[in-house]
Amino acid sequence: MDKQVRKLLSDILLSINNIDIHLQGKRNFLLYQQNITMRRSVERELEIIGEAMKRLLEVEINIPISDTRRIINFRNRISHGYDTIEDSLIWGIVINHLPKLKEEVQSLLKQE
Repeated sequence: MDKQVRKLLSDILLSINNIDIHLQGKRNFLLYQQNITMRRSVERELEIIGEAMKRLLEVEINIPISDTRRIINFRNRISHGYDTIEDSLIWGIVINHLPKLKEEVQSLLKQE
C-alpha cells in the first residue's frame, strides 16, 4: 500500500476513534445535543474525515470504501453550510455510517 494512502486511511481511523472519545464512549443523543463542545468536536472530526477522503481519492481513485463521494460532500456541507446542519443528521452519521466506514478502513489498513 502506498505510504500516502496508509497515512490518509490512518487519519480517517483516528478521527473516527476521536469521535468516540468526544462522545465520552456514550451514544446518548440528548447529551450530544446539550453539549456544544461535543457537537463542534464531532463536526470537526467529520470535516477531517471528509478532507482525508478527498485527498485519498486523488491518490487512489478506486479505493474500496463505500459512499466516498457522500463523505466528501458532507464535509463541504459542514464547512460551507454550517447553518444547515442539524444535530440529528450528524447523529445519524455517527450511529449508522461511521461503524461501517471504520470496518472498511481497518480492513484496508490490515492489507499489506
